[in-house]
Amino acid sequence: MNTINSLVVQPLFIIIILSLQYSSYAQTNNTISAVFVFGDSTVDPGNNNYLPTIARGNFPPYGRDFENHVPTGRFSNGRLVPDFVAEFVGVKKNVPPYLDPSLTIEDLMSGVSFASAGAGFDPLTSQISSALTQSQQLDLFKEYKAKLEAAIGKERTDDVVARAGYLVSSGTNDFTFNYYGPLPIRRSSYPTISEYQKYQWQLIENFLQELLDLGAKKIGVVGIPPMGCLPAIITLNSKRPITGRECNASYNSLSRNVNQMLQNNLQSLQRPGTKIVYADIYTPLIDMVQQKTKYGFEQVHKGCCGTGLIEADFGCNPSSPLCDDVLKYVFWDAFHPTEKGYRIIFDSLKSVIQNNLA
Repeated sequence: MNTINSLVVQPLFIIIILSLQYSSYAQTNNTISAVFVFGDSTVDPGNNNYLPTIARGNFPPYGRDFENHVPTGRFSNGRLVPDFVAEFVGVKKNVPPYLDPSLTIEDLMSGVSFASAGAGFDPLTSQISSALTQSQQLDLFKEYKAKLEAAIGKERTDDVVARAGYLVSSGTNDFTFNYYGPLPIRRSSYPTISEYQKYQWQLIENFLQELLDLGAKKIGVVGIPPMGCLPAIITLNSKRPITGRECNASYNSLSRNVNQMLQNNLQSLQRPGTKIVYADIYTPLIDMVQQKTKYGFEQVHKGCCGTGLIEADFGCNPSSPLCDDVLKYVFWDAFHPTEKGYRIIFDSLKSVIQNNLA
């Protein structure tokens, strides 16, 4: 029984792995060999299509703005940040999900993802939604290495892994679905949010240490967005969810605290020959909300799909009404940005990618 079939899958949310084509050009020019991404729904291109979870986006209207309007499992109307990263660094095609049983070695060399919608650094977060835990995502990476080694040999595989860029994007679900969710399991063990943040950092640290042990050299750790501006969070925490829509200040303050913790602590994990950098997505997203006219947005507190107040996953489905012009919306559903929103986030990260990962 292989690793995929033997995994006990009981979790949900996001990070993506892009494996770039291994070429003689990459060898001679010391360019990035691959991009591996781990995380939740914001970077899952369809792994959850193959898992027993309701956290899926492989049906209309998801993927509406792809060619032929094909829903791939991405939680948006189109592309995600890793798709733009792949294009930016020269991967030859969009990132397929790793759990697709039809994957070939050529696919593995051109881009795959280990992310799982609904996942978090906290394994309980993933179990709530039956998503892949971060540990299970690492197990899939180990399996990936074994497959690649069997195809191209250990020396070349080690070279691909060492020269690759790694993107880790997770953690939002730990707070929105878990700690502040309907089941106060973690709150009974960690009565204060600061205690839970310290626990979360221990999990992040363990994950990154193992990734380094597996050969990673260049890792970008994505911070969390302004959680208080997610349409569903506004709806669930507002006294007037229909007419009084504005970002929740407490959740946004928590996001800033978590991101500051990441920036402060990541430096302690540096090893000789490695580079671990923080990638800020809070700033571009809050700027879209606060300076909407600068980007051509009109609606920043509701999603395009359905009422825009709470729908995501199966709540955003073929029967859901859609907004007239998605380009005027920051959010596609009540949790995830539109392709335009993801494009703006990616543009803000270009320098980090160019200077540290590529």
